[in-house]
Amino acid sequence: MPESSSREGLGHSTPPRSAIPNYVELVRFLIQPFLESPESLKVDCELSASRPKIWIRLAFDSLDKGRVFGRGGRNIQAIRTVLEAAAQSSGQAIYLDVFGGDPVGNRDEAAEPESSSKSQPPRSAPPKSAPKLRTQ
Repeated sequence: MPESSSREGLGHSTPPRSAIPNYVELVRFLIQPFLESPESLKVDCELSASRPKIWIRLAFDSLDKGRVFGRGGRNIQAIRTVLEAAAQSSGQAIYLDVFGGDPVGNRDEAAEPESSSKSQPPRSAPPKSAPKLRTQ
């Protein structure tokens, strides 16, 4: 059995560049279940002509950001992982920018004034020292 025929069924071949996934529909499929108002989702996909890079920008109602990002950013990280796998299968790199929510690890207090209200809780007065006992 020739070696090349045994590798074909194992997925070792590189897909042609024309087999680019439909990233806009994939993002819609992954994000819409988390949105209370799916019509608020806006997706922009930019393909680089010179390099195999894709930039996806998405925006949604800021009220849905908790559901989209998930606890500790788990949901958005899972979505990024699926997008990266799809891009990697077609020999590309992908970048996801999220607007309307707070990107994981990229909090910019100046850009989102509403996040400043969630800063540290007010400090209470320092604990009073215990009164000294008199010894005779």
